[in-house]
This record gives sequence, C-alpha cells and structure tokens, in this order.
Amino acid sequence: MMKPNIASRSESPEILRDFLAYHETIKGHSKKTVDEYFLDLRTFFRFIKLQKALAPPGAEFNEIPFKDVDLAMISSIKLSDVYDFLTYLTRERGLSATSRARKIAAIRSFYKYLTVKTKQLENNPVIDLDPPKLKKTLPRYLTLDESRQLLSSVSGKNQARDYCILTLFLNCGMRVSELAGLNLGDIRADSLRVLGKGGKERVIFLNDACVAAINDYLQIRKTVEKDNRALFVTAKHSRIERSTVHRLVKKHMLAAGLDATKYSSHKLRHTAATLMLKNGVDIRTLQELLGHENLNTTQIYTHVESEALRDAAQRSPLSDFKKDENA
Repeated sequence: MMKPNIASRSESPEILRDFLAYHETIKGHSKKTVDEYFLDLRTFFRFIKLQKALAPPGAEFNEIPFKDVDLAMISSIKLSDVYDFLTYLTRERGLSATSRARKIAAIRSFYKYLTVKTKQLENNPVIDLDPPKLKKTLPRYLTLDESRQLLSSVSGKNQARDYCILTLFLNCGMRVSELAGLNLGDIRADSLRVLGKGGKERVIFLNDACVAAINDYLQIRKTVEKDNRALFVTAKHSRIERSTVHRLVKKHMLAAGLDATKYSSHKLRHTAATLMLKNGVDIRTLQELLGHENLNTTQIYTHVESEALRDAAQRSPLSDFKKDENA
C-alpha cells in the first residue's frame, strides 16, 4: 500500500486535516499512526459517499474525491452506516478482524475528537460500537534456558556490540526503534533514557549484566569516529538501523540452534516481559518499564500466571483428598 504523502493529505477536507494535526502535535502520535488514521478515514469517507450516491458516476472506489466531506455529511452518518462499512470491508475487501478493528478505532477516535475535544458535534453515533472479536494469541517468547543459550552463543567481529544489544533486549524489554535510537548521552551510571512511542521519554534502570555489557562495548565503541552521538553503530561508523538489528537477532538465533522463523527482535521484548512477570515483577511496574500507555496492552503477558495458579491448586491442603466410597 502506498504511503500517504503531503499531496494526498492536501486533498483531505479541512476537518480531517485538523484531526490528523491534533493527533500528531497534541497527542504526540507517530507519523506512522497518523498516516494509518488518514488511510482508514479516507476509505470510510469514500464508502459513505458511495452509499449516499454522492460519488461521481462511474468513478473507481480509489478515485472518489472526499475533499468535500463536511460537518453536515459527517453528522448525518448513523451507526447502521458504519455497520454497512464493516460488512463491505469483510465481504468486498476480505479484511481480517484485526484490520477492521483498526478502522473502527480510527472512526471512534475521529468522532470522539468532534464531540468531546472540539464539540463540533453533539451526538456520537459510534459511541456504542463494539470492535470485532479478536482471536487472542499468547505472545511467543524464549524460555530462561533458551535466553541463556542465545547469549552464550554470541560470537563474531561484532561480538561485544551484538551481545550488548541482546542483553538489553532480554533484560529491559526495549522496542527495536528505542534501542536503535539510543545515544551515548542517554547512558547514566545505572540507567538509560529511552525515547519511546510518540516521543515519550522514560528511564530504564540497568542491572549488573546490562552495565557490564555496555561498558565492555564502550571500550570498542571509543574508536568510532563518525556519528558520535549514536550508541550502537555499524562497521561503517553510522547509526545502526532497525533492519540491521533484526538481521543480527536472526543470525544469533540460528547460531544458538533456535528457530529463527519463530522469533524476532520484538519476541525478545516479549521474553523480557514474560520472564520478569514470572519472577515477581507486578503488572503496573511492567507497564511502566515497557512504556505501555494502556494497562490492557501489558496484560497479554499475564498468561504466565496460569503456572502459578496451577501450582496454587496443587498446594491446597485438600488436593489429595479422596472420598471414601465405603462410608
């Protein structure tokens, strides 16, 4: 799918441009997130114009102009129109429940903006709109032994750098973008300043393994002459890119004898979260550590609690009780 550019955004109605600007400047959402809102709402408006016979006769769906969408048309949209839109996405586009849920989120955010933030509308037709039911899947993660196996297998000319990267992933649960964006100035004695989603800063405290890995890497990093701000750099002395991080993770997964098709850099973030939760870190502390805005996002890791619940059931003093059939 082609990414929206300045020209395509300029073809949007002013009310949509204001909404997008609000999310990018006030809410601090990333350009990628705002671009997705743009694409989702553009599709929605084109469908509505088609439904209400407002599209040019014979126009292809992707060519339907929507710059004339105004508050009057937006206020005329009913919940039934949105349900028709979701049916169209399912039957005509074949979109998954996940993709439909994202479009619902964009529509709900747009109407919340118009009714709550700017008060341009009194009634919100989608306030009771439920997202499609999503199939819950547990996050894939490495076991503690597999994590140790991965760290133990790191070798090669970039050994100190790669070991440091994997150590930070497995101990701190950083996102790939956060790790690649680290600067030397972000390092403190026992902590890192991390720039997360939406430009939000947080502090991650480092354990002894992380401090040692960083110090060992910095002994080699001192020889770098270019891109002096970046913490992690390539052999060409430039800031490491996310694609490079993904490749090195796959490389060391294979070297450790692990299935590189099942695990990725993001799965190492899952691993860090799961292992910490298993070892007693509470869910709200984990939320802060991972930089999750919503606690519901963090709760996907609570699947590990099932082991503790199973163990608790076995520890009940009545767990070995058997009814005397002869009584």
